[in-house]
Amino acid sequence: MDVKIKTALISVSDKTGVADFAKALSAMGVKIISTGGTARAIADVGVDVVSVDSVTGFPEMMNGRVKTLHPKIHGALLGLRDNTEHLAAMETHNIEPIDMVCINLYPFEQTVAKPDCKFEDAIENIDIGGPSMVRSAAKNHKFVTVVTCPDQYEKVLAEMKTNKGAISNQTRSDFARIAFGLTASYDAAISKYLNQKADVEFPERINLSLSKVRELRYGENPHQSGAFYKLPCSGEVSISAADILEDQTQISFNNLLDVNAAFELVKEFSDPAAVVVKHLNPCGCSVDEDIHKAYQKAYLGDVVSAFGGIVALNRKVDKDLATVIMESYARFGKAKGAGGFFAEVIIAPEFDPDAIELIRTLKAWGKRVRLMSTGPIDRTKIDTNEFDVRCVVGGILFQQRDLVGWEPDQLTYPTKAKPTEKQLEDLQMAWICAKHVKSNTITLVKDKKLVGVGAGQMNRVESGLIAFKNAGDEAKGAALGSDAFFPFPDNVENAAKAGVACVVQPGGSKKDDEVIAAADKLGIAMVFTGKRHFKH
Repeated sequence: MDVKIKTALISVSDKTGVADFAKALSAMGVKIISTGGTARAIADVGVDVVSVDSVTGFPEMMNGRVKTLHPKIHGALLGLRDNTEHLAAMETHNIEPIDMVCINLYPFEQTVAKPDCKFEDAIENIDIGGPSMVRSAAKNHKFVTVVTCPDQYEKVLAEMKTNKGAISNQTRSDFARIAFGLTASYDAAISKYLNQKADVEFPERINLSLSKVRELRYGENPHQSGAFYKLPCSGEVSISAADILEDQTQISFNNLLDVNAAFELVKEFSDPAAVVVKHLNPCGCSVDEDIHKAYQKAYLGDVVSAFGGIVALNRKVDKDLATVIMESYARFGKAKGAGGFFAEVIIAPEFDPDAIELIRTLKAWGKRVRLMSTGPIDRTKIDTNEFDVRCVVGGILFQQRDLVGWEPDQLTYPTKAKPTEKQLEDLQMAWICAKHVKSNTITLVKDKKLVGVGAGQMNRVESGLIAFKNAGDEAKGAALGSDAFFPFPDNVENAAKAGVACVVQPGGSKKDDEVIAAADKLGIAMVFTGKRHFKH
């Protein structure tokens, strides 16, 4: 059923396009009811406006806290036009139907995001009348159109122009569905803020507010559908806040998981760093004074696994760096036995225009690689209040994010041999990389280059053997990182056979004494962190 719009109530905080919208509605004969600043903005373009207090017969009061919470407003929105009792009540109480409400809510999230926001300011920016009218209109969408976003104005006007001033049932239904999502999201933001203020880490109820960024080609596999949603922006630089440049090839579900894994690791380093990720695990990682060399060393960490991987950098991609990345196989990979190279995604803080042009034209695969630009990385804006969320069937697990890095003051040195300053640098990188590898984890780092990784095995010994095999001769003199303690000396013994010089691990095993004794016997320096980095 189509419903002709005769009367509209407009009251918005975001006034983008609202004056032109009201003007177009008025030109189609729609009566406009409005309040406060919205009424002034509409009147300024020559549109006749009826004030809310003239409709209700009751003045705005309490600094505007009470103005639309009135039976003549909500009766006008909730009254069923095909119900004789409702119509009789509306006639008895002189309630004129309202066919459309155009509402967007007080900017609560923008207000509380300000560093100097006071609690009183936050409370005053909790909208009451707006969500109430949105919900009333959405409930009665059989007869009422609820418009909650400036992006909807064009659709409303176009439909009214082609439909004799009426809005279709489909549009009213779609807008109502969106409206309830808006009010749910709004309440979730308020709840999150109040929980934080009360220092409640895990409240009785958690409502996640997410907005859809894009639908994906499919999920992990082609028979699964998928979409990408993001939380409200916290100011942290992340893949959720990144721009996809020239979105020529649709990014996939698996791409986004891998890009997140790569970018979160590269964010750990303040010096120029490059990471290559395949199937959620880093197969290459390097830190160097020169970002070009850092990328080269990261790629050379595992040229076979790098094929079809994700490249993450913490510095701008200029034309020279773009050339090095695109020519990885010809410059370095061929000699190392790689079968070829291409990247699914390259993510970096910024891309020079000539770098983008070169990526798109130098190699055939450059036309389809996704480029993601994040802006400058600022570790001071890490959102420590965001949860790490994992889904299980029928429920969700919440935990704090693992934001623990290298903590020099917490380290202990249980072995007779002590690591050198250079070894400590490699141990630090091995520990940070281990944090971003699936458990059980063994990482090998030499000269600030990840040379071997053992990931996700059912036992730590097997992870070590895989890492040693991948590293080959580069394991000699390398630093080994383990995400959890060694339950037996076997990992140390295998490390010594491979030529490993030093080890970093949490410690805390019942057999630490045996592990330490084995390290002493084999001349390996060991560092305990006191923390573990399981990543299931």
